[in-house]
Amino acid sequence: MLPGDAWLWSKYRDDEKLLQRFKQFTDDKFDTRRGYYGKIGDRTVIKNCRIIKDAWIGSDAYLKGANKIKNITINSSPDAKTQIGEGCELVNGIVGYGCRIFYGVKAVRFVMGSNSQLKYGARLINSYLGDNSTISCCEVLNSLIFPAHEQHHNNSFLCAATVHGQSNMAAGATIGSNHNSRGADGEIVAGRGFWPGLCVSLKHNSKFASFTLIAKGDFPAELNIPIPFSLVSNDVANDKLVVMPGYWFMYNMYALARNAGKYISRDKRFDKTIALEYDYLAPDSINEMLTALTIIKKAVATAWAKKHKKSLPEKDLEKTGEQLLETKPTEIAALEILVTGFENSKRKVQLIKVAEAYNFFKQLIIYYGTTQLITFIGRKKITGWQQLSDKLPAAPALTEWKNIGGQLIPAAAVKTLVTNIQSGKINSWDEVHTWYQKKSDSYTTDKFSHSFAALLHILGISRSRFTKKMFTGLLQQAIQTNNWLAAAIHDSRARDYQNPFRQMAYDTEAEMNKVIGSLKDNSFIKQQQEENEAFCKIAEALMQKFR
Repeated sequence: MLPGDAWLWSKYRDDEKLLQRFKQFTDDKFDTRRGYYGKIGDRTVIKNCRIIKDAWIGSDAYLKGANKIKNITINSSPDAKTQIGEGCELVNGIVGYGCRIFYGVKAVRFVMGSNSQLKYGARLINSYLGDNSTISCCEVLNSLIFPAHEQHHNNSFLCAATVHGQSNMAAGATIGSNHNSRGADGEIVAGRGFWPGLCVSLKHNSKFASFTLIAKGDFPAELNIPIPFSLVSNDVANDKLVVMPGYWFMYNMYALARNAGKYISRDKRFDKTIALEYDYLAPDSINEMLTALTIIKKAVATAWAKKHKKSLPEKDLEKTGEQLLETKPTEIAALEILVTGFENSKRKVQLIKVAEAYNFFKQLIIYYGTTQLITFIGRKKITGWQQLSDKLPAAPALTEWKNIGGQLIPAAAVKTLVTNIQSGKINSWDEVHTWYQKKSDSYTTDKFSHSFAALLHILGISRSRFTKKMFTGLLQQAIQTNNWLAAAIHDSRARDYQNPFRQMAYDTEAEMNKVIGSLKDNSFIKQQQEENEAFCKIAEALMQKFR
């Protein structure tokens, strides 16, 4: 079972015909009769285990000191060896290739993707854990977790959650306090890059856009945060919720960029035919940024009208807000900008630093579109403007995208998949997986079409008005943006070295550099600077070629 399968099966609960087809696919693939013996593959080692019953174990696995292995499939191969250690109890589950399970783990009714780890008393119950993930010292119940998830230090999913991967749970976080309604527990749905901070407590139901960072606090009501890259804070003293859009770009580009590279280097899947998106600028986050721009424009116009005691019709809010953001950022900084629908409460929800976020979002959407154009030119070996113009999408359109187990797919294609399953055009899980692979193969093309549509949208022009002069101007702007990103990555990390409260643990700078490593020797920053120089050379060469 792939995470995309789990998402489809859990998402379309109202579609009885689809659910019946999924059951049929499963029954057709696996024999339901009882009485089969277990299986142990070649070169598998089993030492000092107490109970092993109804287990299928692949080759080259290593099991030592497990208490109980019952009704379990353990995938293992010479290239992706799985290990299970002391005190573990695994019942009714599937363990992926290359997994590590150690030290008192309890897992019941579960699926683990490839190259994932459970350790130090972790509990995984009624849940799916995606590829390249780690859960340590934690409890996870009734959750669907996409690839590249990190969770440590005694925190918990106490109610159902769907987390779209590249996520990190800080110490003491409790996602979904139980029983805050008269019905059954609800669900937390979080986009890629979800990061609840120390001791964060959230209520169900809550939903978060991509790369949401939640500051330490006990959040008293359900949340719906549609703006990506936000810092969400509970201002107890003033009894309000505070949302800072674009926090990562302003204050922590080092972490944002490093995480993207980290996920790629940690992707140890033996089979990488399905492409997982790790870049923070991708169709899902770009669409959310476009939505966020509309929210910010309307909120700014509403706040300005309230301060000046003017009445603005709903249809004029977005245009007025855009004019204010473009021409009067200083005046906007003095406004109290409020939004509704972010929290299930009557208290204020305030947006801060909106002018800065507005500019960052616009700048990065343009950068996303331009960098995809550069990649497209290299991939298609385009040598001139006319050749590029002829190959650009004829009718680019912004489309909705879905995150299907870490794989980004246009929503229209997902709808077609569901229809084909219902109609019988797709008749097995193998055919569903083949469909994933085909969409993975076309992802680069689909992503480029989306990026070009987003670029035209943010520039406010049609396809016919995209000229050679405009393109060369975008290349120059991309160089400036890339230089800024490289500088922001360096500067956000440098602040850690300049902070006196971090310096005070050390008697000398030499001692500090010995313990945490010197800034000038930081390998990731060096890599970013080298990549920046290479990008600028490519962009400058294209400017000369297309001039």
